[in-house]
Amino acid sequence: MNHKTLKNPLIMVFTIYIFYYLLHLLEYFVLRTDQTWVGEAIIHKLLGIFILTLVACRLKISKDEIGFKSGKHLLYILLGLAFGLGVFFIAYGAEILLSLNSGNFNSLQLYVSAYAIDSNIGNRTQLIFFIICIIGNVVNVIMEEGNFRGLFLRILETKYSFAKSTAISAILFGFWHVAGPIRNYVDGEQSLGGTIFTAVFMLVVSALVGLKFTMLTRITGSLYMSMSDHFVNNTIVNILHVVSNTGADELMTVRVSIAQTISFLLVLIWYFRWSRQNASYIEKQTGYRESCSYN
Repeated sequence: MNHKTLKNPLIMVFTIYIFYYLLHLLEYFVLRTDQTWVGEAIIHKLLGIFILTLVACRLKISKDEIGFKSGKHLLYILLGLAFGLGVFFIAYGAEILLSLNSGNFNSLQLYVSAYAIDSNIGNRTQLIFFIICIIGNVVNVIMEEGNFRGLFLRILETKYSFAKSTAISAILFGFWHVAGPIRNYVDGEQSLGGTIFTAVFMLVVSALVGLKFTMLTRITGSLYMSMSDHFVNNTIVNILHVVSNTGADELMTVRVSIAQTISFLLVLIWYFRWSRQNASYIEKQTGYRESCSYN
């Protein structure tokens, strides 16, 4: 099948997404791998990478077209890591200052935990858990970036503009992250009101983060900077914790909000500047897309 002649790209993307989501729900609600010693919901992510490969081969979309391009990949990986660490340095600093101001700060601690938007649970310091955490998050960013910022955009842009394709991908990415709060409600760990608030928060933040990753992908012409920034976003909250006299990571929502707000605004400014410098290229992308390849 030639990916230039897809008749219903939105239906194709939605079908693939629903299948991914069913695997997502199966692991979250039945297998619950993230609640075992593994600490990561990794099975559906591995399957997602496999399915991504199959679909790309079927549509004859190359790895370069998806965004796994050679060349400056090491540079963009390092830039993404530095960017992610930089904004979280500011966010952690703000959280510590708030905790110090209230007289509640105790220490920064390094250990592996299970992630939740309102707290981190678990306290594992053995090297094996750090390795598992890193591997799990590498698998996660390959699957999510490869699909949401790679495959889905390539399929959607055969019919829709970059802006419409990005909006669709961002919305899907936002809904991808509401399974956790829903499981908390089902398990009786969160009230209905708390679940709705957390789910909406995760939906909005994840959609904006997805938009940021798409802008990074467009600017750099590959997935590697967005992947490494994504990796930092997920990993650092699992291993670096602000401990107060009354608990750990009590202001995680504030920390994440600060980091993602700063990150989004910086990338948005960069994207606007890049767009002005590449106006002719952007103009070509606002209508029907002749090729799935990055320039």
